[in-house]
Amino acid sequence: MVSLIVHAILGVLVIVWIVRANPHVFARPTTGPAFSALEIVFYVIGVASIALGYYFNHQFVAQYAVEGGNPIWGPGSWQQFIALGYANPAAASASQDYTIINVILLPLFTVVDGYRRGIKRPWLFFVSSLFTSCAFAYAFYFAVVERQHRQEKAAKGLDTVSA
Repeated sequence: MVSLIVHAILGVLVIVWIVRANPHVFARPTTGPAFSALEIVFYVIGVASIALGYYFNHQFVAQYAVEGGNPIWGPGSWQQFIALGYANPAAASASQDYTIINVILLPLFTVVDGYRRGIKRPWLFFVSSLFTSCAFAYAFYFAVVERQHRQEKAAKGLDTVSA
């Protein structure tokens, strides 16, 4: 259970790092609401993915971990978690898809797109996925892009609610 708590703490720290690295994005928009409906949808989806993930991770640790065990290999470890993801063809199909999305596409997309948009330290979205969830990292990134879009419209004097 300690490893789950450590993951949660590290996840929060990475999110704080992203927010502090991008104060221009996370400042309250000068016009319109503090959060758009789309931002809220992204945040709700992201938080739900973390809650579901931690629920199932807690169940995994409770079922497989042994007291004083190693969180890297052995019962209840990362190694066993990954091995169980390939325990049958259906699980292996989902696991390989998740691995490609999380380890290749997420960092490639967020780093390239993030730097193009002027988001500082966009690689942190991948790092956050290691401690939260892949779905959260994408949802958080999309919320940041939406917020940045609203900030840019507000700076140009455009109505942020209508678009």
